[in-house]
Amino acid sequence: MRTVEDNLSELRKEIAPYKPIIIAVTKYFGVDKLIEAYNDGLRDFGENRVQDALSKFEGLSNEIKQNSRFHLIGHLQSNKVKKAVGAFDLIHSVDSLKLAEAISKEALSKNIVQKILLQVNNANEEAKSGFSVKDLQENFKEIISLKGIKVEGLMNIAPITDEADLRRLFKGMHDLKIQLENEYNYELKELSMGMSNDYKIALSEGATMIRIGRKLFT
Repeated sequence: MRTVEDNLSELRKEIAPYKPIIIAVTKYFGVDKLIEAYNDGLRDFGENRVQDALSKFEGLSNEIKQNSRFHLIGHLQSNKVKKAVGAFDLIHSVDSLKLAEAISKEALSKNIVQKILLQVNNANEEAKSGFSVKDLQENFKEIISLKGIKVEGLMNIAPITDEADLRRLFKGMHDLKIQLENEYNYELKELSMGMSNDYKIALSEGATMIRIGRKLFT
């Protein structure tokens, strides 16, 4: 039976040329798997639901909490903003100006700066959240002017499709990042894209963060 350590060792060899941040997606796994991953050297952990994440965090030692970064990678409902802001080091799934404004307001009330990524639905999938490319271009200036938040980069969730289509979508994200940086003189450090089934393609197109669950924990 393979361990997290075995899977991580194999993954690190594959991604060595790129040096991305590996976000261990623990949403389908218990606290024990998160602790095992921490003991194997991982420090970034991704959860989909705010309440599930907060419950899981309660089972962690102070050492793990203080030395890890926690990422919210699932859709953030407006009624969960109060609980999410400050609980996560990075919120990946900011998918509208309205949500960015709500996070900004909550962060200001807590006297903190919440780091966020802007989720882009560049595959135009009706079932998925995210800015369209056009909407993001129209709203970007207003979003980066909001107090209490810091836009660290962009994020997408690619559909399950063929390699050529995936490559086009990931390249499109990289191109959008460069375009926004140049137009607004604003650094977007992170591109969060790629999961267990497509991380190699995402890395080859510029991903700086990959979100890996199944490949690490099964």
